[in-house]
Amino acid sequence: MATEHIGREDLITSAALEEKAKLRRHFGRFDIFFFLICTIVGVDTLGQVAVEGAQGFLWLIFLAIFFFIPYGLIVAELGSAFTEEGGSYIWTRMAWGRLIAGVNSVFYWFSNPVWIGATLALLAVAAIQSYIWHFEDGSWAFYIVGLVYIWFSVWSAILSFGVGKWIPTLGAFCRIIVIGLFSITTVIYAFQNGLNFPAAGEFSPTWGAFIALVPLLFFNFVGFELPSAAGDEMKNPQKDVPFTVLRAMITSILLYGLPILAIICVVPADQISGKGVSAFLDAVDTVFTVYGGAGDVMIKIAAIMFILAVVSSASTWLMGSDRAQAIASIDGTGPRWLGRFSSRYGTPVNVNVISGILSTLVFLAAVRIGEGSAANAFNVMIGIVLLFTTMSYIVIFPAFIKLRRSHGHVNRPYKVPGGMAGVWICGLITTFWAVLASISGIFPGFLAEGEFLSDSWLPEGVTRSQYTTYALVAIGITIAVGIIFYIVGSKTRAELVKDPEHNLEGTSGD
Repeated sequence: MATEHIGREDLITSAALEEKAKLRRHFGRFDIFFFLICTIVGVDTLGQVAVEGAQGFLWLIFLAIFFFIPYGLIVAELGSAFTEEGGSYIWTRMAWGRLIAGVNSVFYWFSNPVWIGATLALLAVAAIQSYIWHFEDGSWAFYIVGLVYIWFSVWSAILSFGVGKWIPTLGAFCRIIVIGLFSITTVIYAFQNGLNFPAAGEFSPTWGAFIALVPLLFFNFVGFELPSAAGDEMKNPQKDVPFTVLRAMITSILLYGLPILAIICVVPADQISGKGVSAFLDAVDTVFTVYGGAGDVMIKIAAIMFILAVVSSASTWLMGSDRAQAIASIDGTGPRWLGRFSSRYGTPVNVNVISGILSTLVFLAAVRIGEGSAANAFNVMIGIVLLFTTMSYIVIFPAFIKLRRSHGHVNRPYKVPGGMAGVWICGLITTFWAVLASISGIFPGFLAEGEFLSDSWLPEGVTRSQYTTYALVAIGITIAVGIIFYIVGSKTRAELVKDPEHNLEGTSGD
């Protein structure tokens, strides 16, 4: 094909070319598959969905069919056609330009260190407190465990993929083992205690449960694009991305569906709080009573695997989102130093460390802030920031449609079936869910209980005007940071070159 296909947004910067020379191809099919399982299957939210009972399982399957599968098909095509380091940032840059892609990358990146510090670190600490090592809240042990969790996750992201990839692999195995053991044990528990199968009427869909579960299920199901952030570190992305995405899609649905179905059919609802450490560990603790005295030991083992799974969740999201932000920075939409890769490890150490610092500050603030208006404001802001990843998909999903039209000449080893009709269906349906999940999170009570905005869905002690203000402030600050990053990156952005390793002038592959 002629070079007219190469546009300004298809070029990279000299800085990116320099940094990408430090990358090594460590990431094979085996690694990508387990990385995806670790990214998508969050054991920390299994119980939260199950607490909703039959409705939780119903909407899980519904979104699996009408969101998760189309989403997987989209990433299978994009990840095998556009294989550059940076993944979703590169896709959105080629579709919408550097400014939109750069701002969106900040949203995609920023929520992850906040999630780790405000949620995962506290969850890991609480699991250790409850099942392994008992210590008081706010004690020196409490802080040490939380900080070790955060910085171990950062360290694992700093390690080269040749070494660091084994942490997600271990986390994926822990998920499979603990979920499998739990599912088998629920069968034994059912033989001893009988079934608590929900009545048929409980499976009838309700709008309230739908609105409550959409943001949670959407957040559970996202992450397919994360390995593509390391596209230049993959051995064969053209073949491996479609293969692993399609298989991880099936495996993830089973790893979510089986334990949730087991919980709602076997474990009495009053024995799962849905609060505290984890509703999933509550359920595990309940069914493991079938092992008698050995149950205490087995629940400790399950808790350790749960903690390792939570650690690997932080590792995978840091590895992916930090790489995307690093590439954005050396591509001229952020500070040049933020995207510097280590010659020794081939990883973006600076952005990894910044993520660790952000996680630490959020963790310390979450522990120190007690009750009252300050705590309410902090918790609401954290909730909004955690939605930033969800919001970023509003830009990512339509990019799929745009790239099929603007870059139809690029070779696609895998293509979403159905031609342009299939492209529009998958692109629009996934964008719809991203928009709905984001609106439901930013405006709690959206279309609930027969009202446009039901105030009963607001966090306790927070008015509608306060919540909306917090949301707009958080979003506004992040947009401002993205624009400032873009301005700072102008010098880097001025030196554009063609990437010799990636051919955007190929045939369509039809």
